[in-house]
Amino acid sequence: MSAPSRSALLTASAHLALALTWGSSFLLMKVSLDSFTPGQIAIGRILIGALTLGGLMALTHRRWPRERRIWGHMTVVAVFLCVLPFLLFAWAETLLPSGIAAVINATTPIWTAIATAFTVRGARLHAGQIVGILLGFCGVALAMGAWQVVSDPAFLASLPAQLACLGATASYGIAFTWMQRFVAGRHDHDALTIAAVQLTAAAVIGLLLAPFLALGPIRGGFTPAPLLALAALGMLGTGLAYIWNTRVLAAWGAIAAASVTYLTPLVGIALGVILLAEPLTWYEPAGAAVIILSVLLVQRRLDGILPGRRPRSREAAAV
Repeated sequence: MSAPSRSALLTASAHLALALTWGSSFLLMKVSLDSFTPGQIAIGRILIGALTLGGLMALTHRRWPRERRIWGHMTVVAVFLCVLPFLLFAWAETLLPSGIAAVINATTPIWTAIATAFTVRGARLHAGQIVGILLGFCGVALAMGAWQVVSDPAFLASLPAQLACLGATASYGIAFTWMQRFVAGRHDHDALTIAAVQLTAAAVIGLLLAPFLALGPIRGGFTPAPLLALAALGMLGTGLAYIWNTRVLAAWGAIAAASVTYLTPLVGIALGVILLAEPLTWYEPAGAAVIILSVLLVQRRLDGILPGRRPRSREAAAV
């Protein structure tokens, strides 16, 4: 296998690993809430993730960046890709099923596209990608059963939590775009090093916030299931996942990298139904099918198949 083919395979594998890991994060947050507060979950997963990547940095003898520019930009990313969305999602899941939170998370590429259009010089969306983004939005609305807003009081009662999830995904969109504009391709450090910087900055911010957000009592003590869920959330969903995310973003660009969140509802809904006995309606899998099609369009995997579309050249930009 040639080096470009091997690199493409590794990037695609990282994308799939992200979908599985971040899709299961909503289940892990829900289980963690049995013992921990939203602030404890958000800050705890950041600290565990930072320790995980710091340990990998030490084991592999990598050097920490000394450039202030990298630390400054990754601190901004830490706020918008870790601290703020983790707090919002953890609080939202006190009112929402984990599967619904995973579905709303799929709006991330829409916010990323908006942020990219305004901030990344030379960024251009192809017609098929625009259709994919709009189709993904329709798929998310279908999977949520958004029409219930006019008939179901419970849906209205959960609206603040849904808005919190949307705020989290908007935050992700800002972070993806910031990384593409100021970090990707502008340094000689690998994905592990950049992810470690990001989570170290997030950990410092988390420790500063901990006296205000994470000093409440642990409900029921340190019971195994919530504790293991938080550990997995930190090591996988917050630690290793950001290595994969950095690799995908560098290879595919912000919008295509953010499209991983179109796949997380499939994992989130399935795990919520199987492990938490959350109800499953007809429109959730129907919306998931629409979301899968939107992913193919956003990543331009259907170029050359759809009428009038030329195959994407190997050098074509992912955005």
